[in-house]
Amino acid sequence: MKGLMIVTVQILVVIFLCINLLLIVIFFTKECFYTTTRYILFAVTLLSDSFLLFMSNILVIFAQFHITIQVWLCIIICVVVLVYVTVTPVTLTAMTLERYVAICMPLRHGELCSTRNTIHCILIIHCLSSVPCIVILSTFFVSASLSFYKQYQLCSVEVFMFYIWQQHLRSAIYQFQFLIMCIILVFSYVKIMKVAKAASGEDKKSSKKGLRTVVLHGFQLLLCLIQLWCPFIEAALFQIDFILFNNFRYGNYIMFFLAPRCLSPLIYGLRDEAFFHTLKNFVSFRLCKRNTI
Repeated sequence: MKGLMIVTVQILVVIFLCINLLLIVIFFTKECFYTTTRYILFAVTLLSDSFLLFMSNILVIFAQFHITIQVWLCIIICVVVLVYVTVTPVTLTAMTLERYVAICMPLRHGELCSTRNTIHCILIIHCLSSVPCIVILSTFFVSASLSFYKQYQLCSVEVFMFYIWQQHLRSAIYQFQFLIMCIILVFSYVKIMKVAKAASGEDKKSSKKGLRTVVLHGFQLLLCLIQLWCPFIEAALFQIDFILFNNFRYGNYIMFFLAPRCLSPLIYGLRDEAFFHTLKNFVSFRLCKRNTI
């Protein structure tokens, strides 16, 4: 059973990484993609998810085979995980705001969503996403002795939690961030819905598509929010039965870690007409070229 779960996770991770890599390649094939805000932010989510999948998968393998590493090396791995676990939901919120501006403020869309402003937005996204990481590691650096950094531990974020208040502080920061994101999401949905009701023809069609995109972003954020509660459930199950705890942890990883990160390619890679058309042509060209060799 354990071996089957490990193989299943590895197959899913490889599939998602390959899909993300393909979409990143497609992103750089046309100028309209890497000069348009929503596509640039989409590429950020792809890169963020790829980093996170790769690093978190390493931690999953370490945990399953009980591989220990020195704490200083664990810090490096966990910095990537802690930052990029938040980059994707914050970027999704930025993408929702971009849709709000495009539909509700079309005359200012070109000005507000320029390439330069998008670069600034990406920097802000990473700064906001670094806040939980900075807080968690700051409390760890204050609490840990110098000798602890050279000890061998099973690498996880919980290694940096010496006191229960540190766990509560981490949870409070994440939940505050997601509360702000949810407020922005609901605000954007309500505003776009008002425009959709008042619009007609092509504008109405565009507004409804924007609404569906916002709803899908909301579903992704919901899955990410549920992920924050998983450690508390896992801690309770650990006291009851280790096998149940281990199975539940794997289920969490697949449902609330892998699943939200496979929705981004679905939303933009398949739903967006321009991106899907380019993807279809790219795959067809590659297949034809392979057949002629």
